[in-house]
Amino acid sequence: MTDLPTHESFPGFDGAPLALTRLGSGRPVVLLHGLFSSAHVNWVRYGTAAQLADAGFACLMPDARAHGASAAPHDPAAYPADVLVHDVAALVAHLRLDDFDLVGFSLGARTAARAVLGGLRPRRLVLAGMGLEGLAGWAARQDFFRDVIDRYGTIRPGDAAYLPQQFLKSSGIDRVAVRHLLGTMADTPPAALAGIAMPALVLCGDQDTDNGSPDRLAAALPDARRATIPGTHMGCVTRPELGAALVAFLAPD
Repeated sequence: MTDLPTHESFPGFDGAPLALTRLGSGRPVVLLHGLFSSAHVNWVRYGTAAQLADAGFACLMPDARAHGASAAPHDPAAYPADVLVHDVAALVAHLRLDDFDLVGFSLGARTAARAVLGGLRPRRLVLAGMGLEGLAGWAARQDFFRDVIDRYGTIRPGDAAYLPQQFLKSSGIDRVAVRHLLGTMADTPPAALAGIAMPALVLCGDQDTDNGSPDRLAAALPDARRATIPGTHMGCVTRPELGAALVAFLAPD
């Protein structure tokens, strides 16, 4: 039987207290959640972390800055370019990880890819809920989510921004802080993805094109395979197939 998750904090790149949820013991795997979400929602609530823990993994699940139980400062100085990459590097240094796997969903996948391009070296990498355009064309997605924040509370059903608004509402995230965060993310040119040399999995729901083409993303990576599970962008994280696909790819050779 899987143990209950434990909760602690670690210092971000600037010392800001960031939340960390742990579950399981064994091979370390760092799991990065999506925008307006948290470690609990993406990885714990629907059993994905438990599947990994049962398979012999130690799940290390930070709440991103401005999300979950992590610090959400309003000072713009707390949000330099690629701040989430710096925070992931701070986690890896804090835990002294030298042999680990890295998994990201949506925003977490963007962060994971840019962290690898910035020098992080996981054994294996999973980019879930992500397509090529979500990395190369982030500016358009950033404008979309800024609009969700700016029109918060006024968006009605039928508007493409309605579901993200409702998710933001349910998460209780600080909108000032997360708007600052959105401005820290740059586009990643497709040619730069040649620098991601480790084995990678591009994993998306069969109804998920929110972040563009996963096939094109897999083709742009030197050593990637594709996997498809049931669900929409937000729905696939609720499915047991997500954990099963992660276990199958990350299982030690």
